[in-house]
Amino acid sequence: MDKKKIVLGSVIVAFSMMLSSFGFYFWQMIYSPNFLVEQEAKPLLIHTGSVFKDVQNQMYDGRYVNDLVSFSFLSKMMDYDQLVKPGLYLIEPGMTNVQVIRLLRAGAQTEVNVTFNNARLLSDLPEKITRNLEMTEEQLARLILSDSVQQAYGFDSLSFIGMFVPNTYKMFWNIAPQDLLDRLKREYDRFWSAERLAKAAALGLSPKEVSSLAAIVQAETIKSDERPVVAGVYLNRLKRGYPLQADPTLVFAAQDFTIKRVLNKHKKLDSPYNTYMYQGLPPGPINMPSITSIDAVLNYSEHKYLYFCAKEDFSGYHNFATNLIDHNRNAEKYQRALNKAGLYK
Repeated sequence: MDKKKIVLGSVIVAFSMMLSSFGFYFWQMIYSPNFLVEQEAKPLLIHTGSVFKDVQNQMYDGRYVNDLVSFSFLSKMMDYDQLVKPGLYLIEPGMTNVQVIRLLRAGAQTEVNVTFNNARLLSDLPEKITRNLEMTEEQLARLILSDSVQQAYGFDSLSFIGMFVPNTYKMFWNIAPQDLLDRLKREYDRFWSAERLAKAAALGLSPKEVSSLAAIVQAETIKSDERPVVAGVYLNRLKRGYPLQADPTLVFAAQDFTIKRVLNKHKKLDSPYNTYMYQGLPPGPINMPSITSIDAVLNYSEHKYLYFCAKEDFSGYHNFATNLIDHNRNAEKYQRALNKAGLYK
């Protein structure tokens, strides 16, 4: 046989095998699982400002990808290396290169839960809100504590905490601080539905004033079933022009949240939050009132009580009274219980 033909045949066979191998590798590159082989699904965090090299490093260091070369090659073919989008993405076990690239290129993020439900002060909120977000506490605090920002949303430094309705919200991990505040303002407006606004108007209160009263009610009792009764007491006092005489407002005025027992010296504090000294509602909420507390005010219990005092059994419930004589009796029982327990301040 002609040597040239033999060589040519060998070259053709070798080239065919090479094409076949490359074709098989290309097929694997597109269709074979390449992510989290034998691992569980996990989030991939791509920070704002990241470039493709950062994504490659995360893929490798976090052991997301089995074959980084094939992922990188296909990413460039699909232009993802020029289209990196920040966010949190959930990478599922067994995903292929194409599936992951399409996910990342489209910016198809997985939302996170943003939950906040307890805060005494406005300055407490950034830490609670940013736990699951890319933004830092400091970034959000700069906005939340800004007078101009507060005014832009229709509040001031004393009332702004009332704009934050405690709940769990679905958001993107990389939401910008300003966008977050815009979202929470929309949630506040949605919360104050026509029905709630009508109930507030029937009480002669604005939503801000309802929040201020709800914060007092929340501080007075941990028992949600008792809150409408407590709200009724304060509404009765407001209608009669009596000072609210709410002990939690004195604690807030003193800015000493370790106080367990309000004393006469606290009643002498000259503060707009001293509801023994000044009539009406304080200038803002003394905490971030919950939805339950706000609705307790809007759906208060109608009764004739004007006073209440914690029960001497420390159950968290209260004794209610329509007159000062009965109230003083209840107060004496509670004072004796405090003394017996050694709680003097």
